[in-house]
Amino acid sequence: MSVADIKKTATERMQKSTDSLKTSLAKIRTGRAHTGLLDHIQVDYYGSMVPIGNVANVNLADARTITVQPWEKKMVQVVEKAIRESDLGLNPATQGDLIRVPMPALTEERRKDLTKVVRSEGEDAKVAIRNVRRDANEQLKKLVKDKLASEDDERRAQDEVQKLTDKFIAEVDRQVAEKEKEIMTV
Repeated sequence: MSVADIKKTATERMQKSTDSLKTSLAKIRTGRAHTGLLDHIQVDYYGSMVPIGNVANVNLADARTITVQPWEKKMVQVVEKAIRESDLGLNPATQGDLIRVPMPALTEERRKDLTKVVRSEGEDAKVAIRNVRRDANEQLKKLVKDKLASEDDERRAQDEVQKLTDKFIAEVDRQVAEKEKEIMTV
């Protein structure tokens, strides 16, 4: 493995950490409705678990209501149950073959709790990024030990890995600040 390979791998792994954070933050709901909120919900479709988007149309009725319209009449109850039992704390209501999912307004206390969750997710992402940096630095030390790279190359590469780390941690901070702002906006 070369110095360039180590940097490339570190960049890819750090990018995966920030992408994972983005996905986690999307699941944390604000007072507003958005269809992405239901993306991770799995529905039992004839014995196999599939994402809700594979068995129904998911749309916005208004700023606080998501509508879910299953393509098959017998899937209405199954989809409603999946939404109700999800970890989102939503209470769907069925009207014929249309499921309405109202977003409850968030209390001030709940908003503060959610910001703590957001910060925790951000901290987890930062820890993952720092772990990638540590792994990259260990691999660079191993290259020097195996006489595949000079100490100067190692120092330069470690500086570049540190710059990458700083860049991705700044991205995590930006995502966390953005989500906190979104949550605290009434």
